[in-house]
Amino acid sequence: MNPREYALIVAGGKGTRIKNSLPKQFIELNGIPILIHTLQAFYRYSPTLSIVLVLAEDDFETWNSLVVRHRFTKPVILQKGGETRFQSVRNGLAKIDGDGLVAIHDGVRPLVSENIIAASFQLAAVQKTAVAAIRLKESIRMTDKDSLSDDSSDRKKASLPEGIARRQDITKSMNRSLFRLIQTPQTFDVQLIKKAYQINESPGLTDDASVAERAGHIISLFEGSYENIKITTPEDLIVAEALLRARS
Repeated sequence: MNPREYALIVAGGKGTRIKNSLPKQFIELNGIPILIHTLQAFYRYSPTLSIVLVLAEDDFETWNSLVVRHRFTKPVILQKGGETRFQSVRNGLAKIDGDGLVAIHDGVRPLVSENIIAASFQLAAVQKTAVAAIRLKESIRMTDKDSLSDDSSDRKKASLPEGIARRQDITKSMNRSLFRLIQTPQTFDVQLIKKAYQINESPGLTDDASVAERAGHIISLFEGSYENIKITTPEDLIVAEALLRARS
């Protein structure tokens, strides 16, 4: 018997880096809100999938109006988010009863494919963890300091533009073949990830894989997709729109 499958879509962010008064999950791509694109991708994978949608409570009214305007009739279970992503995921997991597998996904990754979603469930059914990841395309270096956060007064004294540090950072070339960029979905056995989220929150827990790993579990990676971008900046919107047009 196949395990029951759930999706937990986390969409509680405000999108300050995208420079838009509207939370980024509600910005339209080709006339449809990003979040609806994301939900449609999961329902294309399986019309019977149980989906929990985590939103900031202040966004419930906006979501309900978008559902009506865009005639989105698929069922979702709404859950109030927390102050952090960690808290939002934990709140969302509380809406899932019983056993099965849950794919945790960023609401602002609207270009996820049915194949990626299917692969995540297939691997998690065997390994209990399955995290989408892609290889790095470019060279990387490790630095001893984040130059973008360097002291602004130093930049002014040296007449340097924003983002350029006055001091010379110590950097080191790294072997990019040893690294992966992590995406979502991140799919887990329901009981495993619910128990993992009982640990104390800390700044280093940046995604669900790091939570599961901190709780003592081995993380299994599978090949994600370069198209499965997370929309964070205005440039990402341009790329996502181009990819959507190419698909159509």
